[in-house]
Amino acid sequence: MTAKISLDNYDKQILKELEEDGKKPFSQIAIDLDISNTMVHQRITRLKKEGILKRHSIELDEKKLGFEWGAFTGITLHPNGNTYEVIEDLKKIPEVTECYHISGKYALYIRVVAQDNEHMRDILYTKIENIAGVQDTESLVDFGCAFKRNAPFFEVNR
Repeated sequence: MTAKISLDNYDKQILKELEEDGKKPFSQIAIDLDISNTMVHQRITRLKKEGILKRHSIELDEKKLGFEWGAFTGITLHPNGNTYEVIEDLKKIPEVTECYHISGKYALYIRVVAQDNEHMRDILYTKIENIAGVQDTESLVDFGCAFKRNAPFFEVNR
């Protein structure tokens, strides 16, 4: 089990600033929080080193890039199927955007994007179901994300 890392108020405020705008300059964060630029830099360096702040990234609009279809697909493996070999083969399919180990009926759960119905069918039947170790797939159409957010980094009352 991963140990929980304690965050103080400055860490939380810096993360909130970056969550709102991942490209916000350290100097502007320092001004907004009334702390030194050096402190912001040191805190962000530590948060990266500890693995809390994984990376700065961009979010693309899939539909504007021509991917009108999305699906969540559960993958059942053959009894002798190697999960890690299947994952390596899934990584080679650019339309597979996410992959999760899960419990229950499926060994893996993936998200797939496609340009249209025929493209989705080709990805599922020609690419994914032909991976050695894959026994079966079951897909649910993705009609769009209602919301997506990071896990809370402040104290959660339970």
